[in-house]
Amino acid sequence: MQLQKNKTKEFSPKVIAWEVTRRCSLRCKHCRGSARDTNFSNELSTVECFRIIDEIADIGTPVLILTGGEPMMREDIYDIAEYATNKGMRVVMAPCGHLITPETAEKLKAAGIKCISISLDGANAKTHNAFRGVEDAFEKTLAGLQHAKNAGISFQINTTVSKHNVDELEKIFHLAVDLGAIAFDVFLLVPTGRGAALKHLELSPELYEATLNRIADIADTASIRVKTTCAPHYSRIQRQKEKKTNAYMGNGCMAGREFVFISHRGIVQPCGFLDLPCGNLRESTFKEIYEKSEIFLNLRKVDDYNGKCGVCEFRFVCGGCRARAYAHSGNYLAEEPFCVYKPGKKTNVAASERSEIVELREKNPPA
Repeated sequence: MQLQKNKTKEFSPKVIAWEVTRRCSLRCKHCRGSARDTNFSNELSTVECFRIIDEIADIGTPVLILTGGEPMMREDIYDIAEYATNKGMRVVMAPCGHLITPETAEKLKAAGIKCISISLDGANAKTHNAFRGVEDAFEKTLAGLQHAKNAGISFQINTTVSKHNVDELEKIFHLAVDLGAIAFDVFLLVPTGRGAALKHLELSPELYEATLNRIADIADTASIRVKTTCAPHYSRIQRQKEKKTNAYMGNGCMAGREFVFISHRGIVQPCGFLDLPCGNLRESTFKEIYEKSEIFLNLRKVDDYNGKCGVCEFRFVCGGCRARAYAHSGNYLAEEPFCVYKPGKKTNVAASERSEIVELREKNPPA
């Protein structure tokens, strides 16, 4: 009975990222959704968004990330944010910053937005703008960020790391600190969407490992929270280094387990980078999809992962990036292709150990 209780608790949605629109004025080279500055047909209406929020609230109150595209391009974004806030969810947003003015910043705050994430993919305008595809992106982002700060909205800095900017990693971190960020989140490039053309910018497995070690060293003495996304073996590196005091403890791959992605047209996926439709919210409820999707259920059976990921002693705290495995092999249960670690003897995780993992995740929420 205790094992079943822990299992249920472990696989409840903690974070939902909702692509409320795919429209965006930027032309980011790595864009998962290949967003562009045009109206996309058949996006979810305001009424449909409210219904989906009701369905989510029926099974919990996860962190709700309103993302895009550029979420602020929806005129009803403040209504959506306020509705979710009133349902008890912690609502955050991932805008590019260009549409944040003194007026819109106050509207975000009034709608209940607790925090925003702003992406900086370079320590200077040249590097950032080259990646974002717009000449003045860096300046506009910093200007919008200042307006959010003036309104009392906290923020984190997100950075997608590739060969394009890996040498600037520490500089970007220090910039985040200087700007007043509460967290620094490092994304490791997954070649999906527009990013499929960037395989030449992916870090090699060896450089990937070295970069994660650099991030762990930064995190160990950082005055702000440092974490990673799409780099689940960072959790393994932290435990190997025993960096458990000052650093945020990674939770590994959460796709389909504690993390869910909703597209602009209501398609549910395990994560935004794992482009596998698991259900349509115009045809099924959120609860039905989350609890019954075959893909979601398979992702929760960590022991059944292929290759070394299924036998690794760190499989429950890492699991390998399912999106990267799928992008490189076409099999979302394949082993993580960018992990150089050679597993030791496979060990079984008892109910008590599973409970410890859950408790660690409760103490270190993902957003």
